[in-house]
Amino acid sequence: MIIVNMMGGLGNQMFQYAAGRRLAHHHNTDLFLDVTGFAYDVLRKYELDIFRINAAIANKNLLKRVPPYSRKDFFRLGIGYLFLGETKIESKKEQTLDFDDQILSLPDNIYLDGYWQNEKYFADISDILKKDFTFVNSPSTINKEILEEIGGCNSVSVHIRRGDYVSNPKTMEIHGVLGIDYYIQALNLIEKKVKDPQVFVFSDDMPWMKDNLKTDLSLHFMEHNGLEKNYEDLRLMSNCKHHIIANSSFSWWGAWLSNNQNKLVIAPNKWFFDKKMNSEQKIVPHNWIKI
Repeated sequence: MIIVNMMGGLGNQMFQYAAGRRLAHHHNTDLFLDVTGFAYDVLRKYELDIFRINAAIANKNLLKRVPPYSRKDFFRLGIGYLFLGETKIESKKEQTLDFDDQILSLPDNIYLDGYWQNEKYFADISDILKKDFTFVNSPSTINKEILEEIGGCNSVSVHIRRGDYVSNPKTMEIHGVLGIDYYIQALNLIEKKVKDPQVFVFSDDMPWMKDNLKTDLSLHFMEHNGLEKNYEDLRLMSNCKHHIIANSSFSWWGAWLSNNQNKLVIAPNKWFFDKKMNSEQKIVPHNWIKI
């Protein structure tokens, strides 16, 4: 079996699932998700139950087969690691933000602990993942209407992530916030390459966007879903034909899930504010445009 440690928001969880799903598929074995960490995270929750994924939630008895590698694990599992004659699950912790090709050849019975934010960890099962990441529930009436509008034009999704990037000093130190210049430059590029683009704007700070995003292009502000139904925004994004993403795994997946064979995806060259982290990361696929 393969067990994946789940953490972070929806986009991060999708990366973690994708890496685990690829390894489980490679070994023709079962995939389990360790969601126990969310009991200690007041800001995040497990969110992949919105999708038709192929995995089960790991229970405590199963997790006892994983050697604890931190004090949190001893506390989480109560009595810690017990080896009761069953196959031991070995832990593999992510060591770098860059792609580690050894992950692809890991043996069975592995516990993956990391973010795995690189398409190369799962590119060879992209068709499987796009089926797994289909939504369990149908869109609401208003979202269904917008999906029809998106499908009938040269739709461009624009995602602006501010939220905790602005309010949390620690998060700001790592990620930073993209300035409006990035979005104006990206929209100018779209205008040159896409005929009559219709821009669908997604953000966790829509008032800021309305005050700052100045362009002659037609803008449609998507503010009806709210944070509790952010997955509906993801569904809308993924149906757009072209994409301008933030330094956010959420809009990364919105662009990646798009089935438009001729899609333009514009991504920020500066994914992390931290220079060392930014030099190591390779999250943006080679065929996307970085500015």
